[in-house]
Amino acid sequence: MEYWDIYDKNKQPTGRKMKRNDWCLKDDEYHLTVLGVIARSDGRFLITKRKMDKPWAPGWWEVSGGACLAGESSSQAVIREVKEETGLDVTGWEGGYLFTYHRENPGEGDNYFVDVYRFKGDFTEGDLHLQEEETDGYMIATAEEIRSFAEEGIFLHYDSIKQAFLWDMRG
Repeated sequence: MEYWDIYDKNKQPTGRKMKRNDWCLKDDEYHLTVLGVIARSDGRFLITKRKMDKPWAPGWWEVSGGACLAGESSSQAVIREVKEETGLDVTGWEGGYLFTYHRENPGEGDNYFVDVYRFKGDFTEGDLHLQEEETDGYMIATAEEIRSFAEEGIFLHYDSIKQAFLWDMRG
């Protein structure tokens, strides 16, 4: 059974935990999630396509991410999630934490903070080992291609993380 830490509205741990996906949070409580934007020095980004059997946003494009486990920092979580979903170990890569945003879903018990990271490193398609339960393919995409998916309404979290794709990755 996985557990997540519960945070207050100031993103401070409360010392309490919740079971994974047990949407029991009060309106002023949150759990912590992460997203990891993976870039290459050629300015392209690794994105993955969600499996069609996913209950939420099947077939949509996204970057790697997930929930922080109880006792885990967001930096540990993003490295773990990227490795689990893509096979890439971004430890020591250029980049790191960019910003945090949050979502509030009053009355639903699912409020969360999202720590967004960006890592830059050179990898080949042979370095990728996708998590078959989560992903149904990948693309090494330009920022323009990602924006186009967002305009079609098939890229998760784009409006919240689009600045992570705008930074000049060649510099």
